[in-house]
Amino acid sequence: MSPAGLYRKYIKNNMFTKILLLIAVIAVITIVALSYLMYYFLFQSAVRSELDIQRGAVERVERYVDQKYENVQSYVNELYRNSSLGLDASYFLMNSFNEYMVKRMDRIVDSTQSNTDSVLAYFKQRLDDDPDIQNIMLYSAEEQYVYVYKQGSMTRLYQANATRSYIPDVMAMETQSVTLPNLWLRKLTGDASVPLISIRSPINDMTTYKNLGQLLVLYRTEALDRVLRSNETEMKGYVMILSGDGQVMFDSSGKYYGQKYPYTDQLGKVKDTAALEEESYVTTAVHSQAGYTVVGVTPKRVIAGAFEGLRNTIIATALLCIVVAVSIPSLMIVNYSKRTNNIIRFMRKVEKGDFVARIQDAKEDQLGQISSSFNEMLDKLTRYIDQVYKAEINQKNAELSALQARINPHFLYNTLEVIRMRALSQGAQDVGDMIYSLSMLFKNIVQHKARYTLKDELEACRLYLELFRIRYKDKYIYKMYCDEQIKDVPMIKMSLQPLIENYIVHGLRSERDDNVLSITAELKDTEIWIDIRDNGKGIGPEQLEEIRARLALAESSGESFGLRSVNERMKLTYGQAYELDIQSEPDEGTVVTIRIPVTEEELNRVV
Repeated sequence: MSPAGLYRKYIKNNMFTKILLLIAVIAVITIVALSYLMYYFLFQSAVRSELDIQRGAVERVERYVDQKYENVQSYVNELYRNSSLGLDASYFLMNSFNEYMVKRMDRIVDSTQSNTDSVLAYFKQRLDDDPDIQNIMLYSAEEQYVYVYKQGSMTRLYQANATRSYIPDVMAMETQSVTLPNLWLRKLTGDASVPLISIRSPINDMTTYKNLGQLLVLYRTEALDRVLRSNETEMKGYVMILSGDGQVMFDSSGKYYGQKYPYTDQLGKVKDTAALEEESYVTTAVHSQAGYTVVGVTPKRVIAGAFEGLRNTIIATALLCIVVAVSIPSLMIVNYSKRTNNIIRFMRKVEKGDFVARIQDAKEDQLGQISSSFNEMLDKLTRYIDQVYKAEINQKNAELSALQARINPHFLYNTLEVIRMRALSQGAQDVGDMIYSLSMLFKNIVQHKARYTLKDELEACRLYLELFRIRYKDKYIYKMYCDEQIKDVPMIKMSLQPLIENYIVHGLRSERDDNVLSITAELKDTEIWIDIRDNGKGIGPEQLEEIRARLALAESSGESFGLRSVNERMKLTYGQAYELDIQSEPDEGTVVTIRIPVTEEELNRVV
């Protein structure tokens, strides 16, 4: 199925699928964004922390080398401050070792002072004071020899004239204070394989300022490893010390020691990062006086690798959160969708005419309330249909009765007219009048009109009353009153005649000649009130309650028209509030009241 087909089938008209997709998109975007921001800020925090560690390591190394540099300078400055020691050093560097030793012995013999002013003893003491020193070398430019102090070994004198080594040339060329030890000097002392840093300082004559030689102090780099490990948190990269010409004097990674660093040019452009072997965070500290540079390097890959576990944890957590954030709403939405589809399914059953179907949903949320309201609506609709159905049956029965009564109506009308004319020819005027009233009443009952009004119903009542007035001679009278504006209001057929018939059959006192029946129809607000009042026998309280109770019951099949029939048709037509009201007192008479709702349109309608 194509994407367009999938959209039309599962998404376009499915509100819950759209909501689920919206929730899923929002959850995924939110969780991914939060996870990325969390990882980003944690990573940046780790970078800042690592840079702080890196700067701290660089500063510690720089302080260490600077301290050693200051120590070497102080060694030479002490020669200048102590005149006796300075003279001894000058004599040592300007004469051969044998001449110096002879002079030294003569001074010891001639003087009572100790030999603390001996330059040889002085530097031996410096060697003993600092265990990080591997060698102290005194080089005589005049005599071209090297006097070497070695940690844990005896001092030695090496001849270094230009005919047998390159040391004089090297000493004359080197100008930097902190450098990588010269290979010839390392071979001379047998320390070619030991990582060392050389710090040198020239020794000049105190009076002529002529250069007499050089002081070289070689430090073991293992002390720098201890300096780097002294911090509680070890840096993830490495630290190097570069000489002024780019030679690597120390490399904690052990990769570049003794070589020229290939990325020296990039270090001159460093801010925070540089493209060295790989993209790296770089920290530098330059000692302008001594000419060396301490460099801290931490590859970005190393920091990222250290956070790989955290990244995987964040990704796993984010995926779990996405699953939870989508699954829980999905379960709820699927449940709501099933309940909604169930409601729709029952509605379609009702649409097809199944009014017995009921939605089984005991929950009290909105869908449960909709289901409950739908069931209540069906109950009311079923009752209403039942009532309308019964009303239609009653109406059909009435029509059937009227139809039966209309059998050959012209024959009946003609027959009644023949009988009336016969009665008149015999002088029976009252019989003729009764036959005429009966004929007109019968005609009024059986005829069909598109719109039956209150005036028509009152006319039927008049014909019926006139028929019985003739029968009972002058023993009763009837009165009728109706507001003109309500005569054309629609009225239920045969709604008043059964009430009048009730009076004639049960309430009329044939032994009296003051029987009165009045029918009054008046407009009160939005209702028409019709009162049928008589002064007949009346109804006792118990019988009246029984009649009212029977009126509350639905009319059963087979019962004849009467009070209950009228009452039932009134409620079915106008509503449950519109029912008969019967008031009666024994020997005083009865009042039956009917209320009919009316609209402005019906009042203003002209027939």
